[in-house]
Amino acid sequence: MPDQDRIEGAAKNMGGKIKEAAGKVTGDEKLKAEGRADQVEGKVQNAVGGVKDSLRGDKRN
Repeated sequence: MPDQDRIEGAAKNMGGKIKEAAGKVTGDEKLKAEGRADQVEGKVQNAVGGVKDSLRGDKRN
């Protein structure tokens, strides 16, 4: 089972992509920036979860 951080990170990354796209469509620069920030945060959280998986010896992706 993947680490919870990987799951939450992937969800946050996807949500950030949706938020950024909505910002582009509406011309809302703040929403676009928030979406990009959420994506970065999600990628970092996913990476942390990957490290935890590696330390546990869970090689499934």
